[in-house]
Amino acid sequence: MLSGLMNFLRACFRPRSDQYSHTSLDTGGRQDGLLWYKDTGQHVNGEFSMAVVQANNLLEDQSQLESGCLSLNELGPYGTFVGVYDGHGGPETSRFINEHLFQHLKQQQTMSVDVIRKAYQATEEGFLSLVTKQWPVKPQIAAVGSCCLVGVICGGTLYVANLGDSRAVLGRAVKATGEVLAIQLSAEHNVCIESVRQELQSLHPDDSQIVVLKHNVWRVKGLIQVSRSIGDVYLKKAEFNREPLYSKFRLREPLKRPILSADPSISVHQLQPHDQFVILASDGLWEHLSNQEAVDIVQNHPRSGSARRLVKTALKEAANKREMRYSDLKKIDRGVRRHFHDDITVIVVFLDSNLVSRASSVKGPNLSVKGGGVNLRPNILAPCATPTEAGST
Repeated sequence: MLSGLMNFLRACFRPRSDQYSHTSLDTGGRQDGLLWYKDTGQHVNGEFSMAVVQANNLLEDQSQLESGCLSLNELGPYGTFVGVYDGHGGPETSRFINEHLFQHLKQQQTMSVDVIRKAYQATEEGFLSLVTKQWPVKPQIAAVGSCCLVGVICGGTLYVANLGDSRAVLGRAVKATGEVLAIQLSAEHNVCIESVRQELQSLHPDDSQIVVLKHNVWRVKGLIQVSRSIGDVYLKKAEFNREPLYSKFRLREPLKRPILSADPSISVHQLQPHDQFVILASDGLWEHLSNQEAVDIVQNHPRSGSARRLVKTALKEAANKREMRYSDLKKIDRGVRRHFHDDITVIVVFLDSNLVSRASSVKGPNLSVKGGGVNLRPNILAPCATPTEAGST
């Protein structure tokens, strides 16, 4: 009987050979106070570096890097998916995106602008469904949302999709001078940008208060800075802009049509041998560093630790702005820390041209890393067998 029990336990925890061998286990990061980082790792297109620093009481930034097969059937295409999700009003939306967006993307057998757009749409609809279910007991979830920046490298092509004000910046080498120039790849949707304000005003010509300057900051309806997001359904569906939602979120006039959009801006870039790396980061980084400053920091230092180096540089700049030492800033706990800087997420993806060009068809180990933690591919372990299947009688 004892031998049967042991066989049962072995069956429960036996690695499934066909999947375990294709899944990288080198996904763990390290923690230094409120800073989480993974200095270096290998994706199918090259190396990468990740770092996240928490400022809010609950971390509202979520992020992931998925590399290997980008579909469910393991036949390809192969490549690398990177997501940076900067939540606001709470962590619920960014966490939801972190769990669902890539899974929706994997439903397709190819990679294209349309595939990415459909994954965004399915994620938005899924979160709306969650809000609908939770509204009777947790109505404030209607005022939670998230920016959503995605980069997908597949077959020598880089797709960049964005909602909100996170940013993707390419470092491109210039042969003639040896410089590495910063090229912004993502379009942003923050009403501090005049063209974004004009877009909203053209979509809502009958609303003179669609964008309001409040405390020296432009905001949509005086409430939110971004014009596109996942979630924030209180500004998309009239049934969620009423009691018991907090009065500060309720509009004075009925919501006739959606104010915010979940339709991402998507750009497509054919990668060239002189394209060195891409920095994807939440706006917490860009508040303190320019595009070129960030690219210079990555270019002028070793690859390992690039993301952590960018985060630390931003934190030092935040400390300088408040005329305090970086060492003193590090002592400030989460929650209070938000008065000095935002949550910051940075992922640096290095582009090795020989790997980028062939990665869509060449199989490699699947890798899954979540910023601030680890999430290996599901089904790494075989499901538990029954005692009979395990050899017990």
